[in-house]
Amino acid sequence: MIGRKLVARLRKDGVGELLQQDVVPFADGIVSDLSTPGEAEKLVAKRPDLIFHLAAVVSGEAEADFEKGYRVNLDGTRYLFEAIRREGGKAGGGYKPKVVFTSSIAVFGAPFPDAIGDEFLSAPLTSYGTQKAISELLLSDYSRRGFFDGVGIRLPTICVRPGKPNKAASGFFSGILREPLAGQEAVLPVPDTVRHWFASPRAAIQFLMHASQINTERLGTRRNLSMPGIAATIGEEIEALRRVAGDQAVRLIRRVPDPTIMRIVDGWPRNFAARRALELGFRPDPSFDDIIRYHMEDELR
Repeated sequence: MIGRKLVARLRKDGVGELLQQDVVPFADGIVSDLSTPGEAEKLVAKRPDLIFHLAAVVSGEAEADFEKGYRVNLDGTRYLFEAIRREGGKAGGGYKPKVVFTSSIAVFGAPFPDAIGDEFLSAPLTSYGTQKAISELLLSDYSRRGFFDGVGIRLPTICVRPGKPNKAASGFFSGILREPLAGQEAVLPVPDTVRHWFASPRAAIQFLMHASQINTERLGTRRNLSMPGIAATIGEEIEALRRVAGDQAVRLIRRVPDPTIMRIVDGWPRNFAARRALELGFRPDPSFDDIIRYHMEDELR
């Protein structure tokens, strides 16, 4: 979803020739699997100047299917990074692209401080978070060695996600807004007291665009950044829905506790002090009400 919105933004801005990869066919796209040996080399052979690496198996699926999560999230990333390194080592050399990698706040694990700062330990408690944390280390090392110029951005949970629900454990954060806004019932598997860290799809695209343009000398050796966002509880999320769409939307939320989802969510961060990202010009959404309004403007018209 973010990849498609990003490509639409790049096309709108008139950014050169685009090479987009996804898991389903679409116009002007290339269907591929980075975790298949040799696939990354085919894509990198065109020597793109800028590479956005968003491909991943989402959190719930990565936890449920251990082998698939590591194959796609870790091996696929490593194959891509290696393909770039080998392309740069060919006769003539000189190839050193900018690489923007989407990581996740799942690289952090409990216990948490009131707000996670830039110095907080990366100690994930899920397979997905572990795969992203390892990829962050690879991005830093390949950048340090001069194989590419990398920036890793840890995205908050993106909300409201349009379209059908996916297998992300965080999917209900969007579902309890998206479905009621469309007049459909939504299931809430966790208590109203659960707090989480959010950004809209609009903010995510801005994060990616800004990361692609940033002077990486300002990052030094610390190439991975936690993005700014909005901390809100489920209860606050529901009240924002009430303010924007009324009581009739809120009445469509049905509470059905799910211990598996609760266990995964319990290990996720709730609030950040994203000082470095803010100093570098990354900006969060103004409010949770605005996040809901953006979804209505972008998806429901």
